[in-house]
Amino acid sequence: MTLATDAPVTPAVAAHPDVESRLLIGGGQREDLAAYRAAGGYAAVDDAERLLDEVDEAAVRGRGGAAFPIATKIRTVRGGRGVPVAVANGEEGEPASVKDRWLLRTRPHLVLDGLRLASLMVGADELHVYVSDPASAESVTRALEELRGAGVWDAEVAVTLVEPTYVAGEETAAVQAIDGGPALPTDKPPRPFEAGVKGRPTLVSNVETLANLPLVQRLGATGYRGLGTYASPGTFLLTLSGCAATGLYEVPFGVTLTAVLTWLGEDPAQVDGVLMGGYFSGVLGRQVLDVPLEYDALKALHSGLGCGAVGVLSAGTCPVEVSAAVMAYFARENAGQCGSCFNGTAAMSAVLDALRDSRAEAEDVERLTGWSVRLRGRGACGTLDGATNVAAALLREYPDAVRTHLDGTCATCGAADEQPVPAAPFAVAPPTAA
Repeated sequence: MTLATDAPVTPAVAAHPDVESRLLIGGGQREDLAAYRAAGGYAAVDDAERLLDEVDEAAVRGRGGAAFPIATKIRTVRGGRGVPVAVANGEEGEPASVKDRWLLRTRPHLVLDGLRLASLMVGADELHVYVSDPASAESVTRALEELRGAGVWDAEVAVTLVEPTYVAGEETAAVQAIDGGPALPTDKPPRPFEAGVKGRPTLVSNVETLANLPLVQRLGATGYRGLGTYASPGTFLLTLSGCAATGLYEVPFGVTLTAVLTWLGEDPAQVDGVLMGGYFSGVLGRQVLDVPLEYDALKALHSGLGCGAVGVLSAGTCPVEVSAAVMAYFARENAGQCGSCFNGTAAMSAVLDALRDSRAEAEDVERLTGWSVRLRGRGACGTLDGATNVAAALLREYPDAVRTHLDGTCATCGAADEQPVPAAPFAVAPPTAA
């Protein structure tokens, strides 16, 4: 078996040749206040409403996975009852992603500047940074100390540090943890935009999303749209794993995986498929290599960009094995609060484990097919949806692999040496900022 092992160190951080001075700058050195201000950071805001219009025109969408337009979210929160709260969500529970931790560790002022702009646009008077990575918390705390007394931005920002889990980054889990409870999802409604921290309307935004707001302020909507596609403008942070070029890369929306892999010195012909969007979207076949990496194109494939994490299934990596390992992760990491999720992930994991080991029967696959449809949309958070996506993607994209595992003739698994399946396949760890 040839799955990527647990948490290798990310060896590379680079921006695509078409990208200049956006998110990934500094060569891995932590950017302090002086350096960030010298590059134009913390620029004055003369008209918050006009800035919000620019963000709307730039079509900035959430980078945490949902891809919801941030301007629409801001206007919705602003229209709620009570003075809003703003939260920078940097709890990166997705093992295959490192982008949020890199930003918080290396460019904390870019994130804080984005939080500042978001708070001005939404009208918030209470601000939070929510993380599960101690190094990120320390970096943000240092940045806030640098700001104190500098005459740049004097808002009080609270930093909340929680234990890392897959579900802790869900927005209602963030709200509950900030309010002093466990970092676990809660039933919806209400959603945070209606009643979040302290019962007030709350803007919970991924830190990469916030990091794009100073770019819009600096470049304007037109300049921001100079990269990417019409519907998916700008750039995004791609965490690539499962290959020699494992790393964090900033690329324009609309680029293809074939182009990215070629740029990084990888041979696309040696790729049999990918684990798309982290664990949430499941596996895709080789057809994805030449599809633009942007929201609408991937949605047409019944998949999604998610958090921007892509695991490469090289030749000799079995999609059944990958799917079984991801499903086992969901079965372990679900919050244990909803019966449909707790039991559903366990049942689907049992079938995929049996299929991986060629112990499953056709009836088991039929049950898995049914669960992948009927369990969707249940539970307090998206964990069960991710699990159903994993099952549905495998059945849709790799029917031949499923068949060979039913009859015990999978050449990939049959020829591979047995080795422990990693608890978190395609996991990566962020580089340490100096």
